[in-house]
Amino acid sequence: MAKPVPKTFINFDNTEIAFANKSNKELIRTSRLFKLMSNSMLTKLLSSVGLLAVKFNLPFARFAVKQTIYEQFCGGETLLDCQAAIDKLYENNAFTILDYGAEAKSTPEEHDEVKEQIAQSIKIAAANNSVPVVVCKLSGLADNELLERLQNSDAISDADQNAYQKLYDRVDQICQKGNEFGVCIFIDAEESWMQVTIDRIAIEMMSKYNREKVIVYNTYQLYRHDKLAQLKSDYRKSQEEGYLFGVKFVRGAYMDKERSRAEEMGYESPIQKDKSSTDEDYDEAIKFCIENYKTIGSCCATHNEKSSLYQAELIDQLGLDKKHPHLNFSQLYGMSDQITFNLAEVGYNVAKYVVYGPVKEVIPYLIRRAQENTSVTREMGRELKFIQREIKRRKL
Repeated sequence: MAKPVPKTFINFDNTEIAFANKSNKELIRTSRLFKLMSNSMLTKLLSSVGLLAVKFNLPFARFAVKQTIYEQFCGGETLLDCQAAIDKLYENNAFTILDYGAEAKSTPEEHDEVKEQIAQSIKIAAANNSVPVVVCKLSGLADNELLERLQNSDAISDADQNAYQKLYDRVDQICQKGNEFGVCIFIDAEESWMQVTIDRIAIEMMSKYNREKVIVYNTYQLYRHDKLAQLKSDYRKSQEEGYLFGVKFVRGAYMDKERSRAEEMGYESPIQKDKSSTDEDYDEAIKFCIENYKTIGSCCATHNEKSSLYQAELIDQLGLDKKHPHLNFSQLYGMSDQITFNLAEVGYNVAKYVVYGPVKEVIPYLIRRAQENTSVTREMGRELKFIQREIKRRKL
């Protein structure tokens, strides 16, 4: 008779572990920032004014943003700048997912520059056991309007076909380099009106490079009501065609934008009818991927404690190796340390998404962190609660 698998005790309320890598000074500074961000009206105002000021090079704006929101959520302006954050995470048993934060590029020269940045990230990752993954955003490798036209036009012009081929080649070169160096590539999701093209390319890259191990992962946004079914369908395709399936599942970051556009243009919103539907699909995705872990490499990318605990407990219940490379968790750098480091403490594969790039380049990312849909006060309030609890524990 098989011995029962002992249950791993995970306590997300343990702030001593969550903030062990922060000095007293860093903790107090972080507390002040999250207090500011917990005021949604003030956050929206400062985000709009402050980040536009950086964009237009107004005096002192760059310094102010870099010393506050940028420092909290980004690893540095260059790969070299990120090394301190990478090392600090690894000292606390957490890995790094490198993400060059430039988005919405419009010229071929800019797209090639982003491709080279990602290629450099892969080389850095290959030299660091602490960096198993690099992110690839197609919105940085092609014009967003092109991605939209490719999805929604009945007839594709020769110019767009040529531009698509260049995009495809850029992604292929990135995935080829990832395969060469043994570094995983996470292909990020975008808005629904350009996602079909991204999905198609991601699946083709999986078919090409996931023959022996999972190198390429596509991202599935479970706040969309069609994505769980698509995830399962894409998995069946991988089984039929003989390659391993890579999936990062998220809830999603464009909810308000998606609903507004659907209403304005008169089509059915792709977003779930309520949060509970999103949660149900998300946890079903976890269950599906963990139960098929031998042929699916997955990453549970969430700040949701219940979903994180659900995956951890499922791994335990099935008696799986916590360190299996197909079983992963991730959170954004600067957020949800109570999840990241408490999971890491008991031996799970967990990583931080570490965004880097010049302050001006990562403005879209910083705006999303500051104004994450309507949930900003809830998210920031939760972060602040844990930080204040640790300040109290330290008697600061």
